[in-house]
Amino acid sequence: MRFLVADDDFVNRKFLEKVLSDYGEVTVIDNGMTAVETAITHIEKREQFDVICLDVMMTKLDGYKSLEAIREAEAKYEIAKENRAKIIMISALDEDLSNKLQVCDDYDAYICKPILIEDIDKILQDFGFSK
Repeated sequence: MRFLVADDDFVNRKFLEKVLSDYGEVTVIDNGMTAVETAITHIEKREQFDVICLDVMMTKLDGYKSLEAIREAEAKYEIAKENRAKIIMISALDEDLSNKLQVCDDYDAYICKPILIEDIDKILQDFGFSK
């Protein structure tokens, strides 16, 4: 399984990398623009990520705009909905407050910081993934 983690906070990136590495290969990015570029490169190669974790408030491009760009790329390359990346939005804001900021709401899960290992494990289990 392939994961892309995009978060501008070093501690969060390292934490998610450690937790997700039990499930598969993890690519870690520190801003939204690079996350979009990396996701699109993998889509073009038909090696798309299974799960993408996007921090809502990132530098260069926020999580919701990154989400929108990734979903547009998936549509452009005609990736069927069931084969698209599962996207987890991560924020210090609760989902209701964050919804007022969003451009795109086409994500699969939302998790508030601080992130707990149990929360990530449950979301991945809900997606049908296992260690």
